Amino acid sequence: IINNYVEGTQTGARDKASPSGLHFRDSKRKVDYVLAYHYRKRLARHVPGAASPEPRCGSASVALVSNGSTGKGRAEPQQQQQQDDSRRALQEWPGLPGLEVVELSPLDTLEEERRLQREEYERNLLEAGLEIEKDPENKSQGVSFVRIHAPWQVLSREAELLKIKMPTKKMYEITEEKGILKTLNEIWCKFTEPLQPQVPQQENTKMKTLSYPFSREKIYLYNIKDKDTFFDNATRSRIVREILKRTSTKTRNSMGIGTLIANNVYDAAYPLHDGEYEGQNDDRNERKLLYQEWARYGVFYKFQPIDLIRKYFGEKIGLYFAWLGLYTEFLIPSSVVGIIVFLYGCITIESDIPSKEMCDQRNAFTMCPLCDKFCDYWNLSSACATARASHLFDNPATVFFSIFMALWATMFLEQWKRLQMRLSYFWDLTGLEEEEEHPRPEYEAKLLQKKLENKNITTENSNENEKEKLTWSDRMPGYAVNFGLILFMIMLAFSAVFGVIVYRITTAAALSFSTNETTRSNVRVTVTATAVIINLVVVLILDEIYGAVAKWLTEIEIPKTEKTFEERLILKAFLLKFVNSYASIFYVAFFKGRFVGHPGHYVYVFEGYRMEECAPGGCLMELCIQLSIIMLGKQLIQNNLFEIGIPKLKKLFRKLKDERTEVKEIGTDQSKDPQQWDLDYILEPFTGLTPEYMEMIIQFGFVTLFVASFPLAPVFALLNNIIEVRLDAKKFVTELRRPDTVREKDIGIWYNILSGIGKLSVIINAFVIAVTSDFIPRLMYQYAYSQNGTMHGFINHTLSYFNVSQLKAGTQPENSLFAQEVSFCRFKDYREPPWSPHQYEFSKQYWAVLSARLAFVILFQNLVMFLSVLVDWMIPDIPKDISEQIKKEKTMLVDFFLKEEHEKLKLMESFIAHDKQKRRTGTKSRRTRAASFSQCDCSPKGSFTSFSSQHTMV
Repeated sequence: IINNYVEGTQTGARDKASPSGLHFRDSKRKVDYVLAYHYRKRLARHVPGAASPEPRCGSASVALVSNGSTGKGRAEPQQQQQQDDSRRALQEWPGLPGLEVVELSPLDTLEEERRLQREEYERNLLEAGLEIEKDPENKSQGVSFVRIHAPWQVLSREAELLKIKMPTKKMYEITEEKGILKTLNEIWCKFTEPLQPQVPQQENTKMKTLSYPFSREKIYLYNIKDKDTFFDNATRSRIVREILKRTSTKTRNSMGIGTLIANNVYDAAYPLHDGEYEGQNDDRNERKLLYQEWARYGVFYKFQPIDLIRKYFGEKIGLYFAWLGLYTEFLIPSSVVGIIVFLYGCITIESDIPSKEMCDQRNAFTMCPLCDKFCDYWNLSSACATARASHLFDNPATVFFSIFMALWATMFLEQWKRLQMRLSYFWDLTGLEEEEEHPRPEYEAKLLQKKLENKNITTENSNENEKEKLTWSDRMPGYAVNFGLILFMIMLAFSAVFGVIVYRITTAAALSFSTNETTRSNVRVTVTATAVIINLVVVLILDEIYGAVAKWLTEIEIPKTEKTFEERLILKAFLLKFVNSYASIFYVAFFKGRFVGHPGHYVYVFEGYRMEECAPGGCLMELCIQLSIIMLGKQLIQNNLFEIGIPKLKKLFRKLKDERTEVKEIGTDQSKDPQQWDLDYILEPFTGLTPEYMEMIIQFGFVTLFVASFPLAPVFALLNNIIEVRLDAKKFVTELRRPDTVREKDIGIWYNILSGIGKLSVIINAFVIAVTSDFIPRLMYQYAYSQNGTMHGFINHTLSYFNVSQLKAGTQPENSLFAQEVSFCRFKDYREPPWSPHQYEFSKQYWAVLSARLAFVILFQNLVMFLSVLVDWMIPDIPKDISEQIKKEKTMLVDFFLKEEHEKLKLMESFIAHDKQKRRTGTKSRRTRAASFSQCDCSPKGSFTSFSSQHTMV
């Protein structure tokens, strides 16, 4: 029943395999898809009392299969009775030749069931029109491959069903931009020529082929030069995959290849790569071309061959790399501006008056102790280095950079919409309709279980049964578990942050007890550095846990289709990873140092530990350290080391497992060169683009959300992405099996997430500037409180007084080594002095600064939102030239149809006219022939020749 099936006795058949490994053994038919499975030949145990069987040979012998023990050491009485009946029945059939009685173990029974399912499934594939080639199972156990080829009849039928757009005979000229835009475009193309990848381009880039959904009735419209190459490899594999998805088996109600793989009937199903990506041969297939011009670190400076990526991997993956390329390009201007802002801080650090005042030892600001009992009074000038470093990121240019990055995010999203539309036009995705997806195997299994549990279903209403679906009540337990576990996981992330806070507080207190002067003086640096590293490790561990939890939670929801499953998985994973990545950063930015209290009335945790305060220079510097270490750590460890190392370890583990389980036998084909399906089988299976998008979206958050505290974030993101593009490319080309091509016209839910992050970044940056930085207090002092309109006296203005005699008993510094007697110490806050009637209450300056901060947040947010809307309005979503080309294409398609139909009509009319003429000629000939017959008897012999010649003419 299987084309080119090779019997197990033909051990030399492997030698006749196609040299390229991409065709059947006839070297003509392409391998469009491969199914792989593990087989294990059963170990027969003959039933006692039966005649000694003859050796098995093909289908000549008959096997009666009976289930053996249940695996618990005993058989059920009913099952034992059935076995006895079977044996008795066999004894009543004397002389039946080739009869073999086999008792199977539970493992053999399962293997036999899978084998029967495979045979039924492959029969159904043949009935669907596919052609199959199989390897001989000439070992006791191992991996076998089923190679599938789709002939022209199947390809044309399925292409029509799937409405796949194919090129027609008609080509038209693309209208080019004119004027200064054309000149600039030509200059740009000439300037970037060395950066273009050396891949085959369309012969005439000014012309575009008109495409139309394939139709067998209108096959004359299409430019079919060769039926074998009309559908490219990606389209052929996509068509075969659709057939595999909808082909079912009656055994265990398996619906499609997904269910069979889930039940371990098959191990894998994948299309083949186009040959080797390395080697000395001259065959430059598309895979080798992608490797040489795209998937190597040595070509990092070149543009991506997006059209070739789309052709080889499909539109969905093509759009991902196009998006990643545009995002990386947009990081270049933001990196340049970020470096300029950072350099501005470096240049103006010497002229910054508050930093000078803080570093001036003549001011002698005596600060209150940082901890109880063991900490001494200290001079503010000792925090000079922190103050100077804070100015690098806390300066007026930071406000400009925050506005710039908000507009940058809007322009990036607008430009992506335009590029997406341009690609949709050139890739013929403009009229793409949502295809009806096949239900997931888990959904079908749950639905089948529901049908079986429903006692009211009878054979009469079986048609209604087919329309049955899972309702919200069926999914309610899954939703409840989702809600509870997501809440728990978010609380776990907050608990991790709280744990790090406790570590900082306790470690700072412990180090303060140290007798070593150096240790005591570097307490803040030590605690901050170690806490951030611990936080990074926790974030990386929780990230992996959250990814697995999000997948499990989505599975118990039982979504119907793969698209719904993917969208729900993305939302859950993003929510959990967003909280995990940014929780500690939010704490430092908006909560640290806000609930400390004041000297004499501090807030304590665990009955003796004071809440931690910000550094004298403010929390912005610490926020910068926290953001930079987490961002760089995630990029270096998670995005690069994990992405390179884990696939290699998985590949090595799978190889070792196969070598351990596969029995080495004499006469096997181990010494032969592996075919392409063997090489692709050991590669890592493609699991989707969600991890690739997720790491870039989280990075986009680092670049936009807290950019006011770390202007160099775009620079590090750019450096990472230059490596990331080639890393992903190498992974797709060399380490993953070829993914199934999927036609998508956009990046889906990821765009909405990006847009949400862009809007959230405006609010967060407004609060970072207003609350975390000293920008607003400095403005208020300069224009409201300064006597001469300068920043002189700002540090003194922000420090409040405290009478040290009011310190609680047991909290005063022991053995103070401070030079002079201290009556008053200073602390950073806007509070009334001890000689005021309302001592230590918030002063008028505090409320004035708070009002200014809130006013700035409202003003900043509305201004940036207005500018973003303005940019959105000014830049159309669809480029003008593309919009005109789409209209032109529709008009040309109608004209082309009318012209072809007109020519077809003329051809039919000419056939009809020719047929009428033939009929007239035939009537006239019949009359002549009748006259010849009437004269036949009385005429001489030569007249018969005359008749014969006329008859031949007729």
